[in-house]
This record gives sequence, structure tokens and C-alpha cells, in this order.
Amino acid sequence: MPLIFITGGVRSGKSHFAEQAAVTHFQTKFMHGQRLIYIASGVAMDHEMKKRIGRHQADRRAQTVKWLTIEAPYEIADTLNNLIDGDIVLWDCVTTWLTNAFYEGFDTGTPCVAQPGCLEEKLRVVKRAVETLLEKRVTFFVVSNELFDEPPYTNEEVELYRQMLGKLHQWFVSIADEAYEINYGIVKKWK
Repeated sequence: MPLIFITGGVRSGKSHFAEQAAVTHFQTKFMHGQRLIYIASGVAMDHEMKKRIGRHQADRRAQTVKWLTIEAPYEIADTLNNLIDGDIVLWDCVTTWLTNAFYEGFDTGTPCVAQPGCLEEKLRVVKRAVETLLEKRVTFFVVSNELFDEPPYTNEEVELYRQMLGKLHQWFVSIADEAYEINYGIVKKWK
């Protein structure tokens, strides 16, 4: 089934666009038992993130349809593998999940980014789960942040993150049925 990839800068309107597209799809393709699912990867570790999560939750509550929210900050593949035919799913967002993947294990002393092969394995597992998901009758909206207008970073870890995210974006776009970029609330369809 279709995969729709949506990217843009922070506060560009990409989440709002994705939510509206998912709701419209849900309302026009409604089947009995169909679920409208929001997969949230954010973790409220600071005041700013708590505000952002609260704003996204309030936006969904204000809509005329009911969202099923699944919190998946780390094990996104498990969540994707449990989706069923007919689900309409919005994952917000890839960048937050990748940040979580980088630093998973930090609290126990060794973050994933410091473990050889850890990040590559997490990406492999996620890609396999997405590919399996596309074999089901699931409509999948994927949101991510655009971070590539800046020159390369001198911090190795930040640059590694940016490079991995760039490759992940390219992969998503290559398998997507549609790809959008949102800037200043203006939508550009690339694919």
C-alpha cells in the first residue's frame, strides 16, 4: 500500500499537513474496523519537547476523528510489525526516532552510537519492518525533519547523524509513492 514521505524544517507545517492528509484518507477510504494511528517517537526530556508533544496531542484531540496514539520512541519496528490491513498510520517523526536510537543505552553507560554496528542494525531492522508493512494494506505517512541546508558539521557525531538521516531520507523517497517537502507552510510535491 502507499507510503507518503513528508519532510520540512522545524515548525514548517509538515505535521499538520501529514495529519490532515491522513484524516482525509481515513474519511474517504473508511472501512469498518479501520484504525487511524499516530505513532509518536518523541520523548519529553525537556520543557521544549513537553510543549511540542502537548501541542501535537491537542491538535489531534481537536479533530473530528479519533486517533489511536502509540508511543514508540525506540522499538518502532515492533510497532510497525503489529499494524494490520486497513490501518492508516502517521509516524511522527523519523528524526526524533533516529536521535533516540543514537543515544539509547546512554543511561546505562554506552549509547548505541558508541557501539560498533548498533545503529546499522537498528536501521536494518526498521527498513525490514517498513518493507514488510508495505506488503500489507496499510497507508503509511512518514514525517521527518529536513536538516540538509547547512554545511557539514565539525562535530563527528552530529555529522554522522546528518549523514545517516540523509541516507534514510533517500531510502524512504525511493520506496515512497509520494514525497512532499513543506517550507513556511507551502507544500511542494517532489514525487
